[in-house]
Amino acid sequence: MSRARQPPLVTGISPKEGPAWTKVTIRGENLGTGPADLIGLSICGHNCLLTAEWMSASKIVCRVGPAKDDKGEIIVTTKSGGLGTSTVSFKLLKPERIGILDQSAVWVDEMNYYDLRTDRNKGISPLSLRPSNPLGIDIDKGKIPQKDMEQTFPGMSGDFTSENFSATWYLMENHSVTSFEQLKSAANNLKKQANKKNEGSLAYVKGGLSTFFEAQDALAAIHQRLESDGTERVEGSMTQRLENILNRASDTADTLFQEVLGRKDKADSTRNALNVLQRFKFLFNLPLNIERNIQKGDYDVVINDYEKAKSLFGNTEVPVFKKVYIEVETRINALRTLMLEKLLQTPSTLHDQKRYIRYLSDLHAPGDPAWQCIYAQHKWILQLMQSCRDEFISGQRVGVGALELEGDTRSSALSRLSHTSSLKRGGSLRTPRPSTWRFETPQPVQFVEKLSDVVIGQLPNFWKLWISYVNGSLFSETGEKSGQVEKSKKNARQRQNDFKKMIEEVTHRLVKLIRGALLSGTLPPNEQSLYGGWENKTDLTGHWMTQIIHTVRCCHEALSALEIPNDLLQVLQDLLLDLRVQCLVVTLLHTTEDVKRLAEKEDWIVDNEGITSLPSQFEHCMVQMLQSLKEPLEIKPGEINVLQVDQVQDQAAELSVKIMRVFINCLDHLSTKTDAEINATRNIAVDLSSPDRFNAIQEDFSSTAEQRLLIILSNCQYLERHTFLNLADHFEKHGFTGTEKITRVSVEAVRELDRKLFDAYIERRADPIAGALEPGIYAGYFDWRDCQAPTGVRNYLKEALVNVIAVHAEVFTVSKDLVPRVLSTIVESVADEMCRLLQCVSSFSKNGALQARLEICALRDAIAAYVNSESNVSFKQALDTLPPLHSGADKKLLEELLNKFKSSMQLQLTCFQPSSVQPIKR
Repeated sequence: MSRARQPPLVTGISPKEGPAWTKVTIRGENLGTGPADLIGLSICGHNCLLTAEWMSASKIVCRVGPAKDDKGEIIVTTKSGGLGTSTVSFKLLKPERIGILDQSAVWVDEMNYYDLRTDRNKGISPLSLRPSNPLGIDIDKGKIPQKDMEQTFPGMSGDFTSENFSATWYLMENHSVTSFEQLKSAANNLKKQANKKNEGSLAYVKGGLSTFFEAQDALAAIHQRLESDGTERVEGSMTQRLENILNRASDTADTLFQEVLGRKDKADSTRNALNVLQRFKFLFNLPLNIERNIQKGDYDVVINDYEKAKSLFGNTEVPVFKKVYIEVETRINALRTLMLEKLLQTPSTLHDQKRYIRYLSDLHAPGDPAWQCIYAQHKWILQLMQSCRDEFISGQRVGVGALELEGDTRSSALSRLSHTSSLKRGGSLRTPRPSTWRFETPQPVQFVEKLSDVVIGQLPNFWKLWISYVNGSLFSETGEKSGQVEKSKKNARQRQNDFKKMIEEVTHRLVKLIRGALLSGTLPPNEQSLYGGWENKTDLTGHWMTQIIHTVRCCHEALSALEIPNDLLQVLQDLLLDLRVQCLVVTLLHTTEDVKRLAEKEDWIVDNEGITSLPSQFEHCMVQMLQSLKEPLEIKPGEINVLQVDQVQDQAAELSVKIMRVFINCLDHLSTKTDAEINATRNIAVDLSSPDRFNAIQEDFSSTAEQRLLIILSNCQYLERHTFLNLADHFEKHGFTGTEKITRVSVEAVRELDRKLFDAYIERRADPIAGALEPGIYAGYFDWRDCQAPTGVRNYLKEALVNVIAVHAEVFTVSKDLVPRVLSTIVESVADEMCRLLQCVSSFSKNGALQARLEICALRDAIAAYVNSESNVSFKQALDTLPPLHSGADKKLLEELLNKFKSSMQLQLTCFQPSSVQPIKR
């Protein structure tokens, strides 16, 4: 039995990489016993058996096919060994495209590529085989317009395959920012490509040497076979037929190339003829083309064609050309007139103004179109401002298109400027308006904002137009046309004073219009009718004045951002100062009215400290006023501190003191109101649609005149100790001067009111108690000289103490702090009355003296907590009036009766003892 052979093993391949159809030599072991034993050969997955040539069991020669895989193994299959393996791999390189003029050692088929977009086979155009980057460096497309390149290089092209190829054009278009070192590298690349073409023949022969040998061997074998057959002498032999075929192929190829070359020569001849005709056709068609381009708005094309025609035929002597050129000049004159009308037309954008000025400059228009435009814009702005005022005066808020400028849908100038970098702000200059804003806002406020919109919408472009006129950028952004630039600068220097007067007129008109609407008294009499006329308008509050100040400040900031000189904007600063002073005065006056109305909000409900909400409402009103003045009093760049002006200081202090006095007068007025007036006021304040709430309020708020006096007294104490001090801090925090005077005058006024109200309350409470003593003492025809032995304190004294206790309860319910002050005064009045009554007695019996001493001591001990020095003197004088006690029995009886009195009225007298109990909130 014969032993089975080992499977094939590939151990080497040469070369190890290459494009498709590369001839390779495969080496290994057990590669077959002969050509018939070799039944399979694949490289990178492609079957190469058809090109395989078996040399020996260790060598096979073949060509690599176009495989799908870029890299793969070499697998050999034999009948004797079966499917083999490989220890090496082959890398398939992508084939280089062979140009239509490149030499090749093998026949190149027309390759087809699959187009994924159209899903069909698409042949390659020969133009696609040209190099896309002949210099071999990165292409950086420039920003030079194609039209400028065509004008700079007439008749040339940047396409390197064109006959009119311009190297300068190509470099400017594709390498305008390329460094010089990179261009040197590109030149070296071109040299290498040229050398490579020179060496192409040798490389072609060297690369296709094996092909030549194979062809030579094939031809030699054919020749040998033909000689052996003896057919080379026979007419119509295979060689003869082959020669005929080759000759026909050559003739066909010559015919194809001759047709292509013939078409090319014909096209060149036609192109040259058209170029000659085009030069004259341009002139003949120019008038019609000018009309068409003007209608389409292609003014640049018209100007370029005119410049071209002027350079070609401006000085021509040919009659036909002169006639056509005169027609061209007529159309251009009409275009100049049209451009000037568009330039002076209002409204228009800055971009359009610059464009029309450049057009007129390029068309060599007479005069100075730029200055004519500036003058027209100045008159237009003044007209807009005056029209804005006239429409508001007549009540026509929405009207002619003169105010709307560019339509109702455009955003306001203030809103647009808030987003510009020149103002350097992140927030908007104006807060969004509700849909009803125009109907709620006073007309002067709307007028100021609309007027600011007009100025800020027009003046920046007006200023920028002047700047462009000064620096010459109206005619050239890049410095070209130096003659026109210098002429513009010269004209601008001559007209600087005129333009300054224009800006001054605009700013003064703005200020006068605003003064006429808000501060008409600051205008001269001869300007009242021109800028005033707002007499029938309602007075503005501090809130609206603050909004106007904000608007004028934004207008000033916007104009300052344009770098307009400060001396031209000084009138705006003066206006702002007057507006801020007016806002301060108006706010203080309106606050005075608001404080007057606070009395209507008094609900007479006291808290644990014995005060109502009125002091806090007053303080809140004052703090709110100061906060509303924060923006007007804020010092912006270039402004002065309003409160440092002496006249404003005095006026603000007087108005502040007036506010304090008004509030104190409100308290005084509340103290004199009757119950009927209080109820009437309360009924008006209560929501009558809620009867439950009305009843509850009636029950809770029922208060007597004496209770209201106590409540106001408690409020006065709170004002003196807290509110006025807090307000002084707020005044100082907001920069007000003279706070010491304001506080001092306010404290004096509230103290005076306190004394007045306290005396009124004491009169109402102390007089009845003291007046009831004398009738009580002598009730029942009591006689000090003839009375029985005392058995206890009589009822009149107990009644007086009960009345004092009632006063204590009334005061304690309102304010615990008022109790000592009120009771001390009442006790003083009672003690003084008791002293007077006893001093009026001519003589006392023993029992009478003991009864009087018992009652004096009982009264003094019961209210000892509220006995002051004056009360002590009165009690002492009363006791001194009585005969002294000598008997020990009398003293003992007096002590027993006093203890009995204190014991029986212990509960009632408890209120006179010191206690930490807080007053109950009503």
